[in-house]
Amino acid sequence: MVVKVYISGMSGNKEVKKRQQRVTLILDSKSVTYDLLDIAEPNMEEAKEYMQTHSKLMGCTISDPNPRHPLPPQIFNDDEYCGDYDAFDMANEVDEMDQFLKLAPSITSNAEVKLGNGDVQNEDKSKEPSPEKEGNELNGPEAQENGEEEAPKEKSATPQNEKSPSPQKEKSPSPQKEKSPSPAVADGEDVKTSRENNADEAETED
Repeated sequence: MVVKVYISGMSGNKEVKKRQQRVTLILDSKSVTYDLLDIAEPNMEEAKEYMQTHSKLMGCTISDPNPRHPLPPQIFNDDEYCGDYDAFDMANEVDEMDQFLKLAPSITSNAEVKLGNGDVQNEDKSKEPSPEKEGNELNGPEAQENGEEEAPKEKSATPQNEKSPSPQKEKSPSPQKEKSPSPAVADGEDVKTSRENNADEAETED
């Protein structure tokens, strides 16, 4: 689909000339591709007749408020009528040029919009704290305090759990018991002495 702008390079109406120049400047600034058809050229009789027949708006000017035929510039998209200068200027003011020219949104513009929305969403997501982070931030100081409280408990528990090595008791050497002579031996010695005494007495008597 190609945008077609019908103009008249031989028009004596100064307002028509200014309008034609303004239309082409705006389309160039918006990088819109269009075909310029000058109906004043000798070989453009068919284009002139087509414009006058299919234009629905007259393109009235101050100097010619009731023209007999539609005045240029008239804008078409291929064979589909878009509007005259007044309709074109209004679409430019309200930033609806694509709708006026009946142009489908370009892929590039859609991609830019998606990227823009994605950036905004990412920024919003990054700004919004996640509930997990909030929970960690809230529990952080408490967890630190609990950790500090638990640490000394563990430290204090360690000495109780660890049994200190008991000092080995030095075994004092047991005193050696002196063996007392057995009573049998003692009795034998007494018998011997008594016998010796009796023998001595017998000798003395003899």
